Amino acid sequence: MKHQSLEQIEYLSSPITVLKGIGPKKAQLFAKLGIHSVWDLVYYFPSGYEDRRKVCSIAECVPGELCCIKVRTVRQVQERRLKPKLSLFLLNVTDGHDIATVKWFSAPFSKPKIQSGHLYNIYGSMSVSGSRREFDLRYIEDSADARYTGVIVPVYRATAGLSSKTISEAVTLAMSGICHLEDCIPADIMERHGLMPVSEAVSVLHRPRDFTTLCRAHDRLAFEELFVLSIALSSLKERRSANYGIRVSAAAAVREFASMLPFELTDGQKSTINDICADLKSGRPMNRLVQGDVGCGKTAVASAVIYAMVRAGYQCAFMAPTEILANQHYATLTSVFGDSVRVALFTSSSKQKPKLRKDIAEGRFDVVVGTHALIESGVEFANLALCITDEQHRFGVNQRALLSAKGISPHVLVMSATPIPRTLSLILYGDLDISVIKSMPSGRQSVDTYHIGANMRDRAYNFIKKEVSMGHQCYVVCPLVEDSEAIEAASVEKTAQALQNGALKGINVACVHGKMKPSEKDEIMARFKNNEISVLVSTTVIEVGVDVPNATVMLIENAERFGLSQLHQLRGRVGRGDAKSYCILVSDSSSDNTSERMKIMTQTNDGFVISQKDLELRGSGQFFGTRQHGVPELKVANLFADSHLLQSASDAAASVIASDPGLSSPSLANIKGRIESLFAEFDGYDIFN
Repeated sequence: MKHQSLEQIEYLSSPITVLKGIGPKKAQLFAKLGIHSVWDLVYYFPSGYEDRRKVCSIAECVPGELCCIKVRTVRQVQERRLKPKLSLFLLNVTDGHDIATVKWFSAPFSKPKIQSGHLYNIYGSMSVSGSRREFDLRYIEDSADARYTGVIVPVYRATAGLSSKTISEAVTLAMSGICHLEDCIPADIMERHGLMPVSEAVSVLHRPRDFTTLCRAHDRLAFEELFVLSIALSSLKERRSANYGIRVSAAAAVREFASMLPFELTDGQKSTINDICADLKSGRPMNRLVQGDVGCGKTAVASAVIYAMVRAGYQCAFMAPTEILANQHYATLTSVFGDSVRVALFTSSSKQKPKLRKDIAEGRFDVVVGTHALIESGVEFANLALCITDEQHRFGVNQRALLSAKGISPHVLVMSATPIPRTLSLILYGDLDISVIKSMPSGRQSVDTYHIGANMRDRAYNFIKKEVSMGHQCYVVCPLVEDSEAIEAASVEKTAQALQNGALKGINVACVHGKMKPSEKDEIMARFKNNEISVLVSTTVIEVGVDVPNATVMLIENAERFGLSQLHQLRGRVGRGDAKSYCILVSDSSSDNTSERMKIMTQTNDGFVISQKDLELRGSGQFFGTRQHGVPELKVANLFADSHLLQSASDAAASVIASDPGLSSPSLANIKGRIESLFAEFDGYDIFN
């Protein structure tokens, strides 16, 4: 394995102002894209590519299809002023056989200097009207000095004042100063998987010769990202496993708890509880994810574990992402445990916080349910032995670690209602053991889902009136809190007012959204749960945590603005009681993507199927929101599109960890360096300390 020289390392870490033509002002524009150093620029990869290799004669151009033509100009550019700041430019050209008119729109002052009778390469698309041929211009350059035609052209995500072409030229300049990039993947793994050297892969991604080589280069760099991330998470898991954990024999207490429940636990719940009991008895800190669809009974599992830990004499912390959800869990646990377990609620809006902190620190509460307020520096526990986080996708690695730091190697249980395919779980939750609850409690209603256009909205509201007349309650979800001129979408406040005065006049309608004070939200939610409010108009603040068995209708306005998994989460707010429940998706969007998503929602209630489809349609970046998920942002790899690399990268990482858990070998120094840089600006979390 070659090693980079000190000069090369210093060059890569230098600010981009060392490159010719990049001064302080231009550097500020690059900074908007997260590019500060030469390394940042070299690893700022194209977001797409334009294939400009196809060069056609004018007669060969297929109307509407992008291609290049090599032509000679017949005369000077003509300008037609359309507006004070907009002109139409026309240029007659010939390839020696046919004539076409090249046209483009631009500001008057940007009239290009094109010489009559000169030979140019032009990229764009042809349109034909009778015998008239017009070529819509995208790019033009002198044939004698062609660099951006006849080749595959990288397209970079740009910003105002900084074009894709300017970024491309800066990358070329930066690459010219690099003689070698050092591979961090061990040579035997590279050989086993047929991976090209990193220097070649980076060069190909910026300047691809063909798409076959481009795919190989992409796979090489995606494999490296997934490999490094897998090692980071596996190292974390290995380090935790080496710690001494509180040994608890929980079986008897769990059986006692189960006998107190008014229902029978499902097979999925029992299997998950068995996994947890084995963890608690192992002598190592548990670090387990319980993953299951909306309504599968994860809270019952958590309650069983809490009961066992409290019976063993320990404290538990239960962290939720929102105050509404924290209140929901507090109410559930106090109802389930009664006087047998002392439960406290600790959020940012809790009253008498100093007294609460004192009581928690002195062990006067067995369980503390709360929000991010639990990880504040002033909150201490007497003997914290179990940390639970709900809605795992709302928390990062660091937040889990901060909660765990409140105890001494406590057991950790995290829960998520966002089902994720197993291969993706290897990366997203590489530091966790995973239990999946697939079975649903008996009596859980399937929710009938319908997609309608806005022209059928009145019928939907008549249906809501019918449900309310039967004593049931309904949700109406909107994507915005207030009206926005920029976005045409229903707003909570306007919708609530319109319904109260119009379609649902005489029915008690209220609204709730994230801009309200916590006390206001809590009051509205309490009144809705007590059936004092019949129709609740809301933002996605009710996506998690609201358990109202009497609610039978979920109507979602502008459904095209929500992801599939979010729609499924919202739908899970109904169907929690004995009555038949319904979800109505309102959308006038005619896009193929929207039609496909609405079709999926109406055809299945399976969260695993829905999350897989959501990944296919939206991609992993939008689906997960990686920084919230606890995973650093990936520059090349896409957790769905590159799923074929996940298993092999994880297996390769496992082999490295098995042979050298501490990455102490000098040959692995580069991997350790990459891991540290990967997590350097992510939540301030040091994977090795």
